Amino acid sequence: IFEEKISGVKERPELEKLLSTLRKGDVLVIWKLDRLGRSLRELVFIVDSLQRRGVDFRSLIDGINTSTSIGRCQFGIIASLAEYERENIIERTKAGLEAAKERGRIGGRPSGLSNKALLKAKLAVIEYNKYLQSKHRTINDVCIIVGVSKATLYKYLRLQGITIRT
Repeated sequence: IFEEKISGVKERPELEKLLSTLRKGDVLVIWKLDRLGRSLRELVFIVDSLQRRGVDFRSLIDGINTSTSIGRCQFGIIASLAEYERENIIERTKAGLEAAKERGRIGGRPSGLSNKALLKAKLAVIEYNKYLQSKHRTINDVCIIVGVSKATLYKYLRLQGITIRT
C-alpha cells in the first residue's frame, strides 16, 4: 500500500516509487481515479505506460478494470469527466473569490495582532527593556516571561517599533 501525504500538483515520490515497483502481470488498484492523476493527460499517460508494461489497472470506486476493452472505454470516459469536474471547481472558486473581492472582502488572515497578541507585544517591550538594563537577564528569560518563542518575541518588538540590539 502506497499513500501520498502531499498535494497531487507537486512532485509525488510515493507514486514514483509505486510505478517503479510494478512488473508485468501486476494490477495497480486505486481507490478512486482522481487519486492517480489531476489531468486527463496525466491519467492517460500513466495508464498507457502501465499497459505497455503489461500492468493492469483497477479503480475501486469508478469500477474501472483496464484488462477488458469495456474497462478501457470506461477509463477514457470517466477520466474526461474527472478532469471536467476539476476544471469546474477551479472556475467556481475563482468566480467566488472575484465576487467576494467586488463586495470588499479580502481573504486570508487578518493583518495585525489580535487583542491577546497585542497585550503580549506590550509585555514584550516592557520585559525587553528590563533585559537591556539587567546584566543577569537573558533573551530566553524574556521569552519565558512573555510566553513566546524568540522569533515571535522579535516580531512583537519590531511591530511595537523597538530596534533590537544584539
